Amino acid sequence: MDDSEIRTLISLVPYARTIGIKMSEETGCYLLPVKMSNVGNPTLPALHGGAVAGFMELSAMLYVLQQSESEKIPKVIDFAVDYVRAGKYLATHSRCKLVYLGRRMINVSVSAWQEDEAAPIAMARAQFLIKG
Repeated sequence: MDDSEIRTLISLVPYARTIGIKMSEETGCYLLPVKMSNVGNPTLPALHGGAVAGFMELSAMLYVLQQSESEKIPKVIDFAVDYVRAGKYLATHSRCKLVYLGRRMINVSVSAWQEDEAAPIAMARAQFLIKG
């Protein structure tokens, strides 16, 4: 899928619209914009862990669609998140990296950060079934 098809797909997924995920054209990564509905602790304010995990899972799924030749939505087999530090009320970015691409399975690592890519707020591992 090309970038315009990914943007169209994002607009069709209700949860993607709810959290506001976007594709960053200049960096090739994904963006979770500042939205009060993504805050879990309004006194800090800090992002909700579920919003961060959902953002990272959607990022990985969109990345898989870009990297594989499958026209079908990949099925999540496993997804694990390690929260490294609190997500502040700032724009959050994610970058995906292909770990393994098989005939039926694909593994992706995801890093989410805010101000500095070298200081992630969360890291994730995702495994998808891409055919079958």
